[in-house]
Amino acid sequence: MSERSGSAAPKVTAESEVAEICRDLIRIDTSNYGDGSGPGERKAAEYVAEQLAEFGLEPQIFESAKGRASTVVRIEGEDRSRPGLLIHGHTDVVPANAADWTYDPFGGEIADGCVWGRGAVDMKDMDAMTLAVVRDRLRTGRKPPRDLVLAFLADEEAGGTYGARFLVDKHPELFEGVTEGIGEVGGFSFTVNDQARFYLVETAEKGMHWMRLTVEGRAGHGSMANDDNAITELCEAVARLGRHKFPLRITDSVRAFLDELSDVLGYRLDPEDMDEVVRVLGGIAKMIGTTFRNTAQPTMLGAGYKVNVIPGQATAHLDGRFLPGYEEEFLAELDSVLGPRVKRESLHSDRAIETSFDGSLVEAMQTALRAEDPIARAVPYCLSGGTDAKSFQDLGIRCFGFAPLQLPPELDFAGMFHGVDERVPVDGLKFGVRVLDRFIDAC
Repeated sequence: MSERSGSAAPKVTAESEVAEICRDLIRIDTSNYGDGSGPGERKAAEYVAEQLAEFGLEPQIFESAKGRASTVVRIEGEDRSRPGLLIHGHTDVVPANAADWTYDPFGGEIADGCVWGRGAVDMKDMDAMTLAVVRDRLRTGRKPPRDLVLAFLADEEAGGTYGARFLVDKHPELFEGVTEGIGEVGGFSFTVNDQARFYLVETAEKGMHWMRLTVEGRAGHGSMANDDNAITELCEAVARLGRHKFPLRITDSVRAFLDELSDVLGYRLDPEDMDEVVRVLGGIAKMIGTTFRNTAQPTMLGAGYKVNVIPGQATAHLDGRFLPGYEEEFLAELDSVLGPRVKRESLHSDRAIETSFDGSLVEAMQTALRAEDPIARAVPYCLSGGTDAKSFQDLGIRCFGFAPLQLPPELDFAGMFHGVDERVPVDGLKFGVRVLDRFIDAC
């Protein structure tokens, strides 16, 4: 009798499958153009549901409009008397022009130690880590300490109307008993020096005002003098705004971040000295630096229909972001800079939010990070953009940005968001699932 040849199949774990799940998700084109024409949110919702149903869960798919689908499931915890924890992520992505990329943005290529593609960091990486960890816990029969509610959401990139906002307004029962949540744009590493690696946990988000600006003028022939040209008036106002510097406003989250960084550096960082702040922060300065002030960026211009016709109207679009506690000041200053001729119309707005950096959930983050990285230091920060956390706050859910990734210091992580050649290190994903698994056990 001879021995059987060959070896046993490798054991499937969260670490072994997270990159493949991330790749699968990237290959589902979920581009969100902001007009309801995105092709793949329903397909992504079905993929997520299949991954969860494989191990006995019964996820629900909610379609707020044709194709605009989100997947939600509750996992029972050991102690159901405890409040639940929400883990949320969005499956939609911003569009990408393939001609600009090294690899097909929807190809999910694995090269140079990274998974490449649109959504690799925003935020199919966290979706994949969540799926991989939950699948592994189900595979091995490990219940979480308390109920988990997983939400994989549509439409975040256009404000969440068809995703988180829809679920919060129409199906709040899904989140019954949930008091805390984690989601995107936090938990990623920033190496300060050999003794300290920060993991930035989002505790605050700027609010948003997306607006249309309109100036009415006198229409006429392009060859004639016209001292009431709508284009001229609008362009002057937009130029004033584009060059305007809003005053310094340091919120609690920003002050806490600067204090932590100053403590490690051994000297106090002055937010007025942006040159020094940028030098110290490097690539993440583009994300952190804009949280010291309100901002208003002109993004689109439109006017006219023929070269020899002066139009009677000119329009511009504006992306305005305001800090927690400063919305009224922001709008008043905006009107002052634009002047009385400019009419502004709100297209989409949402609040600024902020929570304190304390409590057992924060302790669980620090514990989980330290177990995998001895020089880890969880620190709070304010996000310059916004996430679905804004919607969940309406249900009294205290949200943090915590999608753990250990990153090479040279990787321009902040530049990956909505950028070209978006990619996430495979080792970072593996680190993330280890931390996320420990975090669930500790929370």
